[in-house]
Amino acid sequence: MSMINIIGAGLAGLSAAITAAESGRKCRLISVLPSERAQSVMAEGGINAALDTMGENDTPQEHFNDTMKGGVYLADPNAVWGLCSHAPETVRWLCSIGAPLYMKGKDPVLRNFGGQKKKRTAYAKSSTGKILMNAMIDQARKYEAEGLIERYPHHEFSCLVMNEGVCVGVDVIDIYTHQRISLDGCVILASGGMNSLFPGLTTGTTVNTGDVTAAVFFQGAELANLEFIQYHPTTISIPQKRCLISEAARGEGGRLYIEKDGKPWYFMEEKYPELGNLMPRDVVSREMEIVRRDDKCGDRVYLDMTGISEFCWKNKLSDLRQECIDFLGLDPVKEPIEVSPGIHYFMGGICVDEHHRTNIRGLYAAGECACQYHGANRLGGNSMLGAIYGGKTAAKEAAVLADDAEYDAKQVKRMENEEQNGDSFVAEQDYSINRYSAEVLKQALGIFRNEQGLNDALKEIDSRLSGNSLTKKQYRRLLLAKAVLLSALERKESRGAHTREDYPDRNDSEFQKTTIAVFDGKEIKISMRDIPVKRGNDNEI
Repeated sequence: MSMINIIGAGLAGLSAAITAAESGRKCRLISVLPSERAQSVMAEGGINAALDTMGENDTPQEHFNDTMKGGVYLADPNAVWGLCSHAPETVRWLCSIGAPLYMKGKDPVLRNFGGQKKKRTAYAKSSTGKILMNAMIDQARKYEAEGLIERYPHHEFSCLVMNEGVCVGVDVIDIYTHQRISLDGCVILASGGMNSLFPGLTTGTTVNTGDVTAAVFFQGAELANLEFIQYHPTTISIPQKRCLISEAARGEGGRLYIEKDGKPWYFMEEKYPELGNLMPRDVVSREMEIVRRDDKCGDRVYLDMTGISEFCWKNKLSDLRQECIDFLGLDPVKEPIEVSPGIHYFMGGICVDEHHRTNIRGLYAAGECACQYHGANRLGGNSMLGAIYGGKTAAKEAAVLADDAEYDAKQVKRMENEEQNGDSFVAEQDYSINRYSAEVLKQALGIFRNEQGLNDALKEIDSRLSGNSLTKKQYRRLLLAKAVLLSALERKESRGAHTREDYPDRNDSEFQKTTIAVFDGKEIKISMRDIPVKRGNDNEI
């Protein structure tokens, strides 16, 4: 019986580890930082589930419909149905292990979130990620005490161990001692988004570099939908990164406006009377840029939260208020705050099927590093759900493979792997390549894009790739950046978070497909793949 190696100890990684341990299977939980410092701790707004505790006749079918519509019908519908149909039991499970969500009696209270007509988002003030992580960390510790989960803290992913095209293990590096360790077994990647491509411009932790994604891409893993990068409409600038002002603020009554002809113009409410400030994030961010370009308007957009009730501030948003006071020196109870879109989430990533299998046998991916559930735009409240459900799904599938005698035999003889001498986390101290890629990419991959800007960035990346001074890690990072640009060039339409000024219309006949990027050892190849056909809802996924 093979071990399961899990890279990353956030919500997706913990979910995978707990699921494996619940079935009595041993696994390794490998991460650079402890779970308490994973990006999942930073998640704010909530987790979606059609629990219908607010009496609005909500159903998993409506959750499915909103998720597909929000992703502009680019997600795998079978995977999305699995996510939405299992969401209520996922949240109930979180409550059962001690996650102190905001409750009324025995039922979670739900709030409104963007792109959804029903109250569907369970929460714990605006610190939901921290609350869920604490509960899952405690749950994992029970299995650690039983020896079912073995922690490998301060260890960094180096490369996959391959045998005849099958992943049979992983090499990791102890970043304290620089010791390289080879671990047998199948691999679940839960390593987060590609923040290193945009240092200082994202709301995510700088530790989630995307280097794991870049490394497995170099080794032949397919990536998908890289062009879809979510800009969250309400962020503020703090040293080294963007700070999120949770969508929960708008869910509780916060209003966006810009000065027009000297007066506040609540443009989202005028343009989208049904959902107003709670339109999907791609729509809100795009509209913010459009109104800023209007000659009659100022160049600053504000979030007005002064109308939110005292009860709400005290019981639901007290931590968000404190963030504004600490980082801006402004009290949102008394005055509006200036906000602007910031990179928040990568819908694209490692290509997986509905069971979280990649194109490499023995390799799985879940959470933000994987391309699943969100299509062209993610709905708020679906990321934590996708991470927990995705980790669970990946672990169940990996357990099946780990019991396969044929797969087990492939691990007996380990083939030589040229990437065994890859770079370690501590070896690279030159961060100029990060700043360089950020400057190039932010010009080309903003909210609005065009062919000339993308091609100009591509030339810059190519010129740097042809140099001789790059470490292997830097080379792979730039290769990943190139794959993002090529994917954006290939999609000659506007859909969700990908808006092409030179192709402003949505084109379902040609581009309602998944963008696939693969590196064959010499060049990156981009193709379009049909989206799976939806099966009936009675199928167990």
